[in-house]
Amino acid sequence: MVGRERGEGDQGRPARRGTLVLETAPAARTTVQSPQRWTHDAEWKKDFNDLSKLSPDKIAERRKEFEVVKAVAKGKREGR
Repeated sequence: MVGRERGEGDQGRPARRGTLVLETAPAARTTVQSPQRWTHDAEWKKDFNDLSKLSPDKIAERRKEFEVVKAVAKGKREGR
């Protein structure tokens, strides 16, 4: 996930910027600084991944997704 979880329009913007950098970088290891800034109001952090606000089904779904990602990473480390 990129951007704030519930931010309107925030999800795609960083991904599009990253793609643009890949397409236009003049050389390897080109870096850019994102103009995106987090809000000074940190209220959104209270909800972000707060397990007490998720249903058991949603927690199980996220755990399953995480296990899949871990297996992929392990396979890459082991050269599969």
